[in-house]
Amino acid sequence: MNLHQRGDTLTECDREAIHHIAAVQSFGGLIAADDKGCVAHASANVAGLLGLAETPAPGTPLAAIIAPEALAALEQALTHLAGVDTLERRFGLDLTGKGQFFDCAVHLSCGLSIIEFEPHARNDFADHVSMIVPVIAQLEQSTSVAGLCDTAARLVRQMTGYDRVMIYRFHPDESGEVIAEDRDEALEPYLGLRYPAADIPQQARELFRRNRFRIIADMNAEAVPIVPALGADDMPLDLSMSMLRSHSKMHLAYMRNMGVGASLAIAIVRHDRLWGMISCHHREARLPPYSLRTVAELLSQTFSLMLDRILVAQAEGLRERARHLNDRLLLRLAGGVTLADSLPMIEELLRGTIQHDGISLFADDEYRASGKAPDETQFRAIAPLLASTLGGATHATTRLADQVAEAAAFADRAAGALVLPLSRGTRDALVLWRRPLDRVIQWAGDPAKAAAAPGELLQPRASFAAWCETVRGHSAEWSADECEIAARLRRTLIEVVLRMSEDLTRERARAAQQQDLLIAELNHRVRNILGLIRALVAQSQAEALSVPGFAAIIGGRIAALATAHENITAKNWGPASLVRLIEAELAPYGAADRTRFRLTGDDVLVTPEAYTILALVVHELATNSAKYGSLSARAGSVEVTLARTAFGDLALRWREAGGPPVTAPTRHGFGSTIITRSIPHDLQGEADVRYKLAGVEADFLVPARYLAAAYTVALRVPAPLPEPQHPPASSPQHQPARVLVVEDSIIIALDTEENLKRLGVGDVRLESSVTGAIAAIAEQRPDFAIIDFNLGSESSEPIAEALRAAGVRFVLATGYAEGAGSFERLGAAAVLRKPYGMTEIERLLTVQ
Repeated sequence: MNLHQRGDTLTECDREAIHHIAAVQSFGGLIAADDKGCVAHASANVAGLLGLAETPAPGTPLAAIIAPEALAALEQALTHLAGVDTLERRFGLDLTGKGQFFDCAVHLSCGLSIIEFEPHARNDFADHVSMIVPVIAQLEQSTSVAGLCDTAARLVRQMTGYDRVMIYRFHPDESGEVIAEDRDEALEPYLGLRYPAADIPQQARELFRRNRFRIIADMNAEAVPIVPALGADDMPLDLSMSMLRSHSKMHLAYMRNMGVGASLAIAIVRHDRLWGMISCHHREARLPPYSLRTVAELLSQTFSLMLDRILVAQAEGLRERARHLNDRLLLRLAGGVTLADSLPMIEELLRGTIQHDGISLFADDEYRASGKAPDETQFRAIAPLLASTLGGATHATTRLADQVAEAAAFADRAAGALVLPLSRGTRDALVLWRRPLDRVIQWAGDPAKAAAAPGELLQPRASFAAWCETVRGHSAEWSADECEIAARLRRTLIEVVLRMSEDLTRERARAAQQQDLLIAELNHRVRNILGLIRALVAQSQAEALSVPGFAAIIGGRIAALATAHENITAKNWGPASLVRLIEAELAPYGAADRTRFRLTGDDVLVTPEAYTILALVVHELATNSAKYGSLSARAGSVEVTLARTAFGDLALRWREAGGPPVTAPTRHGFGSTIITRSIPHDLQGEADVRYKLAGVEADFLVPARYLAAAYTVALRVPAPLPEPQHPPASSPQHQPARVLVVEDSIIIALDTEENLKRLGVGDVRLESSVTGAIAAIAEQRPDFAIIDFNLGSESSEPIAEALRAAGVRFVLATGYAEGAGSFERLGAAAVLRKPYGMTEIERLLTVQ
């Protein structure tokens, strides 16, 4: 769009009310209804799409336009909305009862129910939904951010057919860089180009945070007006969550200048901030069906999950490097060397960890420096300003003179600074310096040409050819990893300053506690995302393919990956026990009779890259056995043997017996493909599955390079899980009539409610806060409760105390891998590990 100074200054594009555009795109129709079920607004093309004589006037009942069965489905969808920034989809509705099928999306806006619809791709719907599992499987194999982005760009282009698919990564200054691209060979590459922050105005960024999926089917199509344009409050309809919302003329001109005829954009949001974007361009008009766009949206959600997993793993590696550096520094300083005299040792330890050209240390009014750094007089001139101007925390800049004018005196040799204040209220600090560099930034066109002269109408940029800008007087950027290591180094140096006081012990204990809490919280967040994706798929079961068991299949596979993730993160993303994985997968099928399983041989520690593959394979073997094999019969059994070959490879032997007669399947589904092809394809190992009449036999070979140190188990039977305890089959069981669910994620809460009702619970109450839960207990005592251990900023301990006082049995739901002792202290009957589903709830629901 245009390039202006960021900060408090708003550009012309930033002021444009793009959510109040009062028009939709022509490929679909929109009806806004009031609380009485009557039309308040309608797009001018509704009559043509639905075969009506004229556009419905305000006040027209929806029942006069939409067939009863379709209207009931839409009303039900509205009741399932989790909030104003959510939507519900329904596919293949016959809106008029005349055999015309439409895909629909409903949401709420300013007290009105918004119904949007477009023609249903009936012949392709099943194919679109069938893409979900293989697409997720391919993304899960990525181990780096670059690999993940390359895979996502390729998959999105394969699915949607756009000429170009790009993955943007936003920089701290909000400019965007193309870090992955898949394109038609006839197009010029955009990979590596930067786009100025103003190309995406601020209100558009906010809309992308709320509504992460946007499409323009035809840049040259006329917009369809909404009638009437203004509502009762003299304001246009708020289309923030609309899938059909038309676009500003400025944006359309901008895209046409790029030679784009159609586009699709999916925001990538991490920690409630825009991390990047998946952007699709086509030279001509293009409209992927709504069902296919929904699959692409699910891909983006899985992308965010995998991105978080990779970044968490990188963060854990960074913490290990920083911890090693800090331990070495503490050991070297333990001999009583003063901080000022320790500069050579600090510089030696930092070499190879944080690249720098010079270093300064100012402590106890003594100054030491090395390399390209200011002299003592120059540093004393800036020392009082460092804390007052930059604050008391670690601060990184590529040009210190921009914040501290006195630093210009030595900016020719030391421009960039990484400042580590060592105490509050004093001038003590450690500063790493970087020399100035001439940096070349490759922009997509000259960004300055977007600016309008005074009195002229702003026009979008017309050129996007690579345009190089040379930035002088700035150093190289300090990476986030370098800043994190510096922050940890600062804490260590402060600890050295305090080492002779009692504060030292408390500071170290607190730092260790915060580190453990951070690791647990990162693991909890990733598992919570897994739970959300699982719940989303389960909630979409009726919409997806209408095939019974679809949600259970997807949920089981994601749960298997969650188990694998928990095991490898428990070892700081290192090798994990294969026996523990097998036990976790087999235990749910044998809580009543553990003798049905025999696990023998030498346990091995499997590397993370192979661990998730084996998790899926073992999960599919166990699931198939429970459905069709030995575990489906009371007398059936499974024997698993682990052994090392003469070459050090792992031989995994699976034998079933005592089940129904086995016949080879007539078709191979995705689960069978995982069993037979995952290990050969991903690990270059071997897989041999035989369907013998007496039971399935399978042999797998995992190459030695994926194995670590082992320990021996002569005989292992899966140990009882700590949380789900089954009563004896003969014992009388009592199911609770009233259940309280306390969960701060509405998606997980609704999924839990639906599962409880499927299990026969008549009264389920949902609460999301401590206050609401305690009020619910006081109002009507529940028979059973499921409590989320971590309620955002609140602790669930007061709820547990209230339930104990009322004599109510309850379980704690959590994504944390540790902390069972704390849960027992709270009085919980069991722990429900996230992600969980109906099977896990059923095990805990009944008591003797």
